Amino acid sequence: MIPNIFNIQHFSTHDGPGIRTTIFFKGCPLRCAWCHNPESQLFTPEIMVDENGVREAVGREYSVDELIEDVTADEMIYDQSGGGVTLSGGEVLSQDRGFILELVRRLADREISIGIDTCGVAPTRMVEDICDDADFFLYDLKFISNALHKQHTGGSNHLVLRNLEVLSRRQARIVLRLIMLPGINMDKDTIERTMLWLRTHDIAIEQIDLLPYHTYGMNKYAKLGREVEYFEVPQEDELAGVKTQIERFYDNVTIGG
Repeated sequence: MIPNIFNIQHFSTHDGPGIRTTIFFKGCPLRCAWCHNPESQLFTPEIMVDENGVREAVGREYSVDELIEDVTADEMIYDQSGGGVTLSGGEVLSQDRGFILELVRRLADREISIGIDTCGVAPTRMVEDICDDADFFLYDLKFISNALHKQHTGGSNHLVLRNLEVLSRRQARIVLRLIMLPGINMDKDTIERTMLWLRTHDIAIEQIDLLPYHTYGMNKYAKLGREVEYFEVPQEDELAGVKTQIERFYDNVTIGG
């Protein structure tokens, strides 16, 4: 099955080192309440309609050849900046296994740096198969608590935690990304439990990015005819407090990634 792509973003500077091209695959097994790209959730194409009735098609199929042709146009920029290609979503590791593995291996054959942005809800076999060719993983850890994970994302975190352990054992480069939601997961006890789980399971992490909840992109829900849930936006002092707490366990902690 050929996946749908809803965006190819060139000259990206927030999805890994250097200047990168980020490919956004359409389709995700989770329904995070704060998702700022709701058009990424369904695996099939959609139509967004704005307040003026203007219709926009979201998502189309690309072949591996098309994607390779698109992203390799910037190879010189990758070489000069230490960048590459990041596969994102949606959830890239929930896409067709053969398609993704072929894309990754062809990028690796050209010695292009490959980043994988994942929520971890994917077959462990897929994670293992892609591990050797991927240069790093941007790994979203929503909640250590399975109850909170189910409540706010619609799915279990069992695969998330299992696959994080797999990547750590395989000595993958992991940048852990933690969504920051005041009143939900920023309290001292929750942060402490999260850090203790990571340490107890010997999770090797290169960097931790604290990602503050924001409301950018929430207008897309109306365009898709869906309802949206709003959360409190964290304050700078709250984020600084979490950063200080985490630095007792891990040295390299950033706010905003």
